[in-house]
Amino acid sequence: MTAADLVSIAERLIAAYDSASMLAAITSSRPDLSVDEAYVVLAEIEARRRAQGWQAVGRKIGFTNRTIWPRYGVFQPMWAHVWSHTLHRADRGRATIALKPFVQPRIEPEVVFRLKAPPPLSEDPLHILESVEWIAPGFEIVQSHFPDWKFKAADCTAAFGLHGALVVGEPLPVTPDNRAQIAERLPEFEATLSRNGILVDQGKGANVLDSPAFALLHLGRVLANLPQFPPLAAGEIVTTGTVTDAWPIEAGETWSSNYGSLGIEGLSVTFA
Repeated sequence: MTAADLVSIAERLIAAYDSASMLAAITSSRPDLSVDEAYVVLAEIEARRRAQGWQAVGRKIGFTNRTIWPRYGVFQPMWAHVWSHTLHRADRGRATIALKPFVQPRIEPEVVFRLKAPPPLSEDPLHILESVEWIAPGFEIVQSHFPDWKFKAADCTAAFGLHGALVVGEPLPVTPDNRAQIAERLPEFEATLSRNGILVDQGKGANVLDSPAFALLHLGRVLANLPQFPPLAAGEIVTTGTVTDAWPIEAGETWSSNYGSLGIEGLSVTFA
Protein backbone atom coordinates (compact mmCIF):
# COMPACT_ATOMS: atom_id res chain seq x y z
CA MET A 1 0.00 0.00 0.00
CA THR A 2 1.06 3.60 -0.47
CA ALA A 3 1.71 5.93 2.43
CA ALA A 4 -1.45 7.82 1.46
CA ASP A 5 -3.48 4.60 1.66
CA LEU A 6 -2.24 3.95 5.19
CA VAL A 7 -2.92 7.52 6.31
CA SER A 8 -6.46 7.22 4.94
CA ILE A 9 -7.00 4.04 6.97
CA ALA A 10 -5.73 5.80 10.10
CA GLU A 11 -8.15 8.67 9.55
CA ARG A 12 -11.09 6.29 9.11
CA LEU A 13 -10.22 4.44 12.31
CA ILE A 14 -9.83 7.66 14.30
CA ALA A 15 -13.21 8.84 13.07
CA ALA A 16 -14.82 5.55 14.12
CA TYR A 17 -13.20 5.76 17.56
CA ASP A 18 -14.18 9.37 18.15
CA SER A 19 -17.78 8.81 17.07
CA ALA A 20 -18.11 5.39 18.77
CA SER A 21 -19.27 3.94 15.48
CA MET A 22 -18.57 0.90 13.34
CA LEU A 23 -17.02 0.45 9.94
CA ALA A 24 -16.31 -2.48 7.67
CA ALA A 25 -13.12 -4.36 8.41
CA ILE A 26 -10.25 -2.79 6.51
CA THR A 27 -9.27 -6.14 5.02
CA SER A 28 -12.76 -6.59 3.53
CA SER A 29 -11.78 -4.05 0.88
CA ARG A 30 -8.00 -4.20 1.22
CA PRO A 31 -7.17 -7.87 1.84
CA ASP A 32 -3.53 -7.07 1.10
CA LEU A 33 -3.15 -5.08 4.35
CA SER A 34 -0.34 -6.76 6.30
CA VAL A 35 0.34 -6.70 10.02
CA ASP A 36 3.51 -4.70 9.37
CA GLU A 37 1.47 -2.10 7.48
CA ALA A 38 -1.10 -2.16 10.29
CA TYR A 39 1.62 -1.07 12.71
CA VAL A 40 2.42 1.81 10.33
CA VAL A 41 -1.25 2.79 10.61
CA LEU A 42 -1.09 2.48 14.39
CA ALA A 43 2.01 4.68 14.52
CA GLU A 44 0.19 7.34 12.48
CA ILE A 45 -2.81 7.18 14.81
CA GLU A 46 -0.64 7.42 17.91
CA ALA A 47 1.34 10.37 16.51
CA ARG A 48 -1.92 12.23 15.96
CA ARG A 49 -3.17 11.34 19.43
CA ARG A 50 0.03 12.63 21.04
CA ALA A 51 -0.39 15.85 19.10
CA GLN A 52 -3.83 16.09 20.71
CA GLY A 53 -2.28 15.73 24.16
CA TRP A 54 -2.76 12.01 24.79
CA GLN A 55 -0.12 10.57 27.13
CA ALA A 56 1.00 6.94 26.89
CA VAL A 57 1.39 5.17 30.24
CA GLY A 58 1.94 1.57 29.15
CA ARG A 59 0.95 -1.16 26.72
CA LYS A 60 -1.73 -3.74 26.21
CA ILE A 61 -0.92 -7.06 24.59
CA GLY A 62 -3.79 -8.82 22.90
CA PHE A 63 -4.38 -12.32 21.58
CA THR A 64 -1.80 -13.90 23.85
CA ASN A 65 -4.39 -16.51 24.86
CA ARG A 66 -3.87 -19.26 22.30
CA THR A 67 -7.10 -21.05 23.27
CA ILE A 68 -9.20 -18.31 21.64
CA TRP A 69 -7.22 -17.93 18.40
CA PRO A 70 -9.47 -20.22 16.31
CA ARG A 71 -12.60 -18.49 17.60
CA TYR A 72 -11.53 -15.08 16.32
CA GLY A 73 -9.39 -16.17 13.39
CA VAL A 74 -6.37 -14.30 14.76
CA PHE A 75 -3.32 -16.47 15.29
CA GLN A 76 -0.73 -14.08 16.71
CA PRO A 77 -0.54 -11.50 19.49
CA MET A 78 -0.59 -7.75 18.85
CA TRP A 79 -0.10 -4.70 21.05
CA ALA A 80 -1.01 -1.04 21.43
CA HIS A 81 -0.48 1.73 23.97
CA VAL A 82 -2.55 2.32 27.10
CA TRP A 83 -3.18 6.02 27.69
CA SER A 84 -3.53 8.11 30.83
CA HIS A 85 -7.26 8.60 30.22
CA THR A 86 -7.92 4.91 29.42
CA LEU A 87 -6.24 3.73 32.64
CA HIS A 88 -8.48 3.44 35.73
CA ARG A 89 -7.43 2.54 39.26
CA ALA A 90 -9.86 0.47 41.29
CA ASP A 91 -10.67 1.70 44.79
CA ARG A 92 -10.32 -1.21 47.21
CA GLY A 93 -10.91 -3.62 44.37
CA ARG A 94 -13.99 -1.89 42.96
CA ALA A 95 -14.63 0.44 40.04
CA THR A 96 -17.47 1.82 37.93
CA ILE A 97 -17.03 2.34 34.20
CA ALA A 98 -19.41 4.02 31.74
CA LEU A 99 -19.93 2.03 28.55
CA LYS A 100 -21.16 4.87 26.34
CA PRO A 101 -17.74 5.58 24.74
CA PHE A 102 -17.23 1.96 23.64
CA VAL A 103 -18.35 -0.05 20.62
CA GLN A 104 -19.35 -3.70 21.17
CA PRO A 105 -17.40 -3.79 24.46
CA ARG A 106 -16.13 -6.97 26.05
CA ILE A 107 -14.30 -7.69 29.30
CA GLU A 108 -11.06 -9.60 29.82
CA PRO A 109 -9.46 -10.62 33.15
CA GLU A 110 -5.72 -10.09 32.86
CA VAL A 111 -2.46 -10.01 34.79
CA VAL A 112 -0.89 -6.54 34.89
CA PHE A 113 2.77 -5.70 35.50
CA ARG A 114 4.45 -2.40 36.30
CA LEU A 115 8.02 -2.26 35.09
CA LYS A 116 10.95 -0.95 37.07
CA ALA A 117 13.34 -1.62 34.19
CA PRO A 118 13.11 -2.76 30.57
CA PRO A 119 12.49 -6.53 30.68
CA PRO A 120 15.30 -8.70 29.34
CA LEU A 121 14.86 -10.84 26.25
CA SER A 122 15.19 -13.92 28.42
CA GLU A 123 13.25 -17.17 28.54
CA ASP A 124 13.88 -17.41 32.28
CA PRO A 125 10.74 -16.10 34.04
CA LEU A 126 12.75 -15.28 37.17
CA HIS A 127 15.02 -13.06 35.10
CA ILE A 128 12.02 -11.39 33.47
CA LEU A 129 10.38 -10.72 36.85
CA GLU A 130 13.52 -8.95 38.06
CA SER A 131 12.35 -6.07 35.86
CA VAL A 132 8.85 -6.00 37.41
CA GLU A 133 7.97 -3.69 40.30
CA TRP A 134 4.54 -5.13 40.99
CA ILE A 135 1.87 -7.46 39.72
CA ALA A 136 -1.87 -6.69 39.86
CA PRO A 137 -5.27 -7.88 38.69
CA GLY A 138 -6.71 -6.11 35.69
CA PHE A 139 -9.84 -5.89 33.59
CA GLU A 140 -9.26 -4.72 30.06
CA ILE A 141 -12.32 -3.38 28.30
CA VAL A 142 -11.79 -4.20 24.66
CA GLN A 143 -13.93 -3.00 21.79
CA SER A 144 -14.40 -3.76 18.11
CA HIS A 145 -15.29 -1.12 15.57
CA PHE A 146 -15.80 -3.97 13.11
CA PRO A 147 -19.31 -5.54 13.09
CA ASP A 148 -19.82 -8.79 15.00
CA TRP A 149 -16.16 -8.90 16.04
CA LYS A 150 -15.18 -10.15 12.58
CA PHE A 151 -11.69 -9.11 11.56
CA LYS A 152 -8.21 -10.28 10.70
CA ALA A 153 -4.97 -9.72 12.59
CA ALA A 154 -4.11 -6.63 10.56
CA ASP A 155 -7.51 -5.05 11.27
CA CYS A 156 -7.32 -5.30 15.06
CA THR A 157 -3.65 -4.34 15.11
CA ALA A 158 -4.39 -1.09 13.28
CA ALA A 159 -7.56 -0.42 15.28
CA PHE A 160 -5.84 0.55 18.53
CA GLY A 161 -5.23 -3.09 19.40
CA LEU A 162 -8.96 -3.17 20.26
CA HIS A 163 -8.10 -1.26 23.46
CA GLY A 164 -10.88 0.62 25.22
CA ALA A 165 -9.90 0.89 28.88
CA LEU A 166 -7.85 -0.82 31.56
CA VAL A 167 -8.91 -1.16 35.20
CA VAL A 168 -6.05 -2.05 37.57
CA GLY A 169 -6.57 -3.41 41.06
CA GLU A 170 -4.44 -3.68 44.18
CA PRO A 171 -0.77 -4.29 43.33
CA LEU A 172 1.41 -6.94 44.94
CA PRO A 173 5.08 -5.89 45.07
CA VAL A 174 7.49 -8.32 43.44
CA THR A 175 10.43 -8.80 45.78
CA PRO A 176 13.42 -11.13 46.02
CA ASP A 177 11.45 -13.05 48.66
CA ASN A 178 8.36 -13.77 46.54
CA ARG A 179 9.72 -13.59 42.97
CA ALA A 180 10.32 -17.34 42.60
CA GLN A 181 6.86 -18.15 43.97
CA ILE A 182 5.19 -15.71 41.57
CA ALA A 183 7.16 -17.11 38.64
CA GLU A 184 6.05 -20.62 39.58
CA ARG A 185 2.40 -19.69 40.02
CA LEU A 186 1.96 -17.50 36.94
CA PRO A 187 1.40 -20.44 34.56
CA GLU A 188 -0.47 -22.54 37.12
CA PHE A 189 -3.08 -20.25 38.69
CA GLU A 190 -6.77 -20.57 37.83
CA ALA A 191 -8.65 -17.34 37.16
CA THR A 192 -12.43 -17.11 37.26
CA LEU A 193 -14.75 -14.53 35.71
CA SER A 194 -18.26 -13.95 37.04
CA ARG A 195 -21.22 -11.80 35.98
CA ASN A 196 -23.58 -10.66 38.72
CA GLY A 197 -22.16 -13.34 40.99
CA ILE A 198 -22.56 -16.21 38.50
CA LEU A 199 -19.47 -17.91 37.10
CA VAL A 200 -19.22 -17.53 33.31
CA ASP A 201 -15.64 -18.55 32.49
CA GLN A 202 -12.31 -19.68 33.88
CA GLY A 203 -8.80 -20.17 32.59
CA LYS A 204 -5.21 -20.93 33.54
CA GLY A 205 -2.26 -18.58 33.47
CA ALA A 206 -0.59 -20.89 30.97
CA ASN A 207 -3.22 -19.85 28.42
CA VAL A 208 -1.23 -16.62 28.07
CA LEU A 209 1.81 -17.71 26.03
CA ASP A 210 2.55 -20.37 28.68
CA SER A 211 2.91 -17.64 31.35
CA PRO A 212 2.02 -13.94 31.51
CA ALA A 213 5.73 -13.33 32.14
CA PHE A 214 6.43 -14.58 28.62
CA ALA A 215 4.03 -11.98 27.24
CA LEU A 216 6.66 -9.41 28.26
CA LEU A 217 9.29 -11.40 26.40
CA HIS A 218 7.10 -11.58 23.31
CA LEU A 219 6.41 -7.84 23.38
CA GLY A 220 10.09 -7.03 23.76
CA ARG A 221 10.91 -9.13 20.71
CA VAL A 222 8.16 -7.53 18.63
CA LEU A 223 9.22 -4.01 19.57
CA ALA A 224 12.81 -4.79 18.61
CA ASN A 225 11.53 -5.03 15.02
CA LEU A 226 9.31 -1.93 15.18
CA PRO A 227 11.71 1.02 15.40
CA GLN A 228 8.86 3.51 14.93
CA PHE A 229 7.73 2.73 18.49
CA PRO A 230 9.66 3.27 21.74
CA PRO A 231 11.01 0.21 23.57
CA LEU A 232 9.59 -0.81 26.93
CA ALA A 233 10.78 1.41 29.77
CA ALA A 234 10.68 1.69 33.55
CA GLY A 235 7.37 2.97 34.89
CA GLU A 236 5.22 1.43 32.16
CA ILE A 237 2.13 -0.60 33.01
CA VAL A 238 1.72 -3.67 30.80
CA THR A 239 -1.39 -5.80 30.71
CA THR A 240 -0.58 -9.20 29.31
CA GLY A 241 -3.78 -10.51 27.72
CA THR A 242 -6.93 -12.27 28.77
CA VAL A 243 -6.79 -15.51 30.75
CA THR A 244 -10.35 -16.42 29.66
CA ASP A 245 -12.34 -15.56 26.57
CA ALA A 246 -13.53 -11.95 26.13
CA TRP A 247 -17.17 -11.58 27.17
CA PRO A 248 -19.78 -9.02 26.01
CA ILE A 249 -20.80 -6.55 28.70
CA GLU A 250 -23.85 -4.36 29.22
CA ALA A 251 -24.79 -1.45 31.45
CA GLY A 252 -26.13 -2.55 34.84
CA GLU A 253 -23.89 -5.60 35.08
CA THR A 254 -21.22 -6.20 37.71
CA TRP A 255 -18.30 -8.41 36.74
CA SER A 256 -15.78 -9.87 39.15
CA SER A 257 -12.59 -11.90 38.96
CA ASN A 258 -10.62 -14.20 41.20
CA TYR A 259 -6.98 -15.16 40.70
CA GLY A 260 -6.81 -18.28 42.84
CA SER A 261 -3.32 -19.27 43.95
CA LEU A 262 -1.58 -16.31 42.29
CA GLY A 263 -1.92 -14.32 45.50
CA ILE A 264 -3.51 -11.14 44.15
CA GLU A 265 -6.98 -9.90 44.97
CA GLY A 266 -9.65 -9.98 42.27
CA LEU A 267 -11.58 -7.04 40.88
CA SER A 268 -15.23 -6.02 40.79
CA VAL A 269 -16.38 -3.61 38.08
CA THR A 270 -19.91 -2.25 37.59
CA PHE A 271 -20.85 -0.90 34.17
CA ALA A 272 -23.08 2.13 33.82
